[in-house]
Amino acid sequence: MNTAPEWIARSVSRLRSAAPASDNKAPGDKPARAAADKANVTDVVAKVAAPRSTNERLAATLRRGQEALSPRALRRLLADLQEVVAPQVSEIEGGRRAQGVAQWYAAAEPEERRDMWLLLCEQFAPDATRFKSARQRYEAAAGTAEEGQAEISLRRALVSPRTRLLQRFAVFPEGMRFLVDMRAELLPLLKADKRLLALDAELEHLFSTWFDVAFLELRRLSWDSPASLIEKLIKYEAVHDIRSWADVKNRLDSDRRCYGFFHPRLPNEPLIFVEVALVDHISASITPLLDEAAAPADLAKATTAIFYSISNTQNGLRGVSFGDSLIKHVVETLNAEFPRLRTFATLSPIPGFRSWLGKHAGAMLEKLDDKRRAELGRAVGFEPPQAAHLLTALEKPLDLEPRSPVRQMLLECAAHYLARELAEGKPVDPVARFHLGNGARVERLNWGGDPSAKGLKQSYGLMVNYLYDLKRIDKHRGLLAQGKIPTSGDIESLCRN
Repeated sequence: MNTAPEWIARSVSRLRSAAPASDNKAPGDKPARAAADKANVTDVVAKVAAPRSTNERLAATLRRGQEALSPRALRRLLADLQEVVAPQVSEIEGGRRAQGVAQWYAAAEPEERRDMWLLLCEQFAPDATRFKSARQRYEAAAGTAEEGQAEISLRRALVSPRTRLLQRFAVFPEGMRFLVDMRAELLPLLKADKRLLALDAELEHLFSTWFDVAFLELRRLSWDSPASLIEKLIKYEAVHDIRSWADVKNRLDSDRRCYGFFHPRLPNEPLIFVEVALVDHISASITPLLDEAAAPADLAKATTAIFYSISNTQNGLRGVSFGDSLIKHVVETLNAEFPRLRTFATLSPIPGFRSWLGKHAGAMLEKLDDKRRAELGRAVGFEPPQAAHLLTALEKPLDLEPRSPVRQMLLECAAHYLARELAEGKPVDPVARFHLGNGARVERLNWGGDPSAKGLKQSYGLMVNYLYDLKRIDKHRGLLAQGKIPTSGDIESLCRN
């Protein structure tokens, strides 16, 4: 089948050939005429390819191109959505009607669901005229006795019909699950279709309120927890894959703790969970912690809690922060059960490091003095060493000797990455951004901390300890706000392991 652009191009060509002879240009003008014709075709194609707004589609008779719902079906869906928030409808009845729309959604094709999202974005937006008027009244009332009332009016003008509609979806029993799953489905499409951004922002705002820590419950997951809950622990583990039931049992043993945050509307679904090992020192490697055959540690000697895995479980709640509150609640819970605990630290992956070094190895080599560059050159077999030589020498990092210049270079690059690299005032590594944002500090790098294939792929097997010094959390956050990453010492000290 011929494409629309090809058809348009042929049509324009035919029209051009049928033009009156008096309109024809001289032979010397043919390039200009061809360029103009090409521009005309491009303009027409762009107009044809541009997606119609829901207003245009609702006023139309026929479906166009790749549109999923016909205008008639789109109008029917809009009417169903409007009935959910009809002024005369109670919250309960509105929730029942929303459930009917959710049932339609469950059976809809992906493109039909997208049409519903577009309706939510374009047909349930705030009233621009009302907002403009309320803003003008607020600005005029500034500093007067009417300022408070004007602010109330402005706030009400900002509440869109979309907000009330989404609130009705949260009424029926599975409504919260429906909204969280809908956003998870929506998120990957935002870059390609900016029209959906308003719906995403609205959902994130509502979730930040509905899933506030004040409404969450901290629960311990143990070997005695329901099998369905343990299966979700296996499913959602995002840091160190759970390989077997024996692996699960080890992570839930007597010297371990696992806690999760739960919401009353998602009672059997952990929103985020953390796995903790109770030991007598800061762990440098994940291998002994995941050793299924290892004997449980003596809890009477435990002085240190190692957070070795933190996993978010709901993609639809991206942007809603639980981690900070979770760690604080877990620390309080552990302190109550084990008063001897003095140290709270993580054993964390460095997921962005290998990718970063692939792009910045050359810049890191330029920081070396002549002596260090010569030593490294002899080690990799090329003088002076280039980025490609260093990266090739790092292909088998676990084989490098402790005094190897290549190994030392890798550690220094990792220390620089964690302690110096910022983007928009925040650490570039996602795990570092999370822990440092919560008030931790970079404590120590660990060579060969994760020798698994995943660990080697992410960070050449390196892991890092972030220390939660409970007396200095606010200070560390203050440093980060100033663009300074809190560490236990300089870059050289981080590399001693």
